[in-house]
Amino acid sequence: MSSVTISLPQDYGLVAAAAISTGFLTVWQGTVVHKWRSAANIKYPQTFAEVSEMKADKNAHVFNCAQRAHFNMLEHLPPVLVSLLWCGLQYPRIAAGLGFLWVFSRVLYTRGYITGEPKRRYDGATHHVAEYGLYLLGLWSSWELFNGKW
Repeated sequence: MSSVTISLPQDYGLVAAAAISTGFLTVWQGTVVHKWRSAANIKYPQTFAEVSEMKADKNAHVFNCAQRAHFNMLEHLPPVLVSLLWCGLQYPRIAAGLGFLWVFSRVLYTRGYITGEPKRRYDGATHHVAEYGLYLLGLWSSWELFNGKW
């Protein structure tokens, strides 16, 4: 069995910091969801407020918005992290910049969503730029590796 040695670039610490910042994002979003769950009096294990609860209490609607923002981030997090860590091996500064942009944009996305107006989630739409940037950079890095340019 052969082994592979990977040398991390000097700036890979920035990539690690961007990756770790997603944990803080997750915790912050969780506290936002908890705040609105409590305000709406939605008991565990109920994941979302029912339509009747939303009609009776605006807090229930905002809880659903907060929960959806959190779920949406969790749905996108695995491929973003994989792309971030992969891209950072060849392009650490670009990858870290895109990673931090993704996290910052997700904060804006969540803050917009919890206004109770779901269209305000587009305040953080730049997360798409960061995410697709990581995916494209990941493909480019893979192509370079395939062609022996590493």
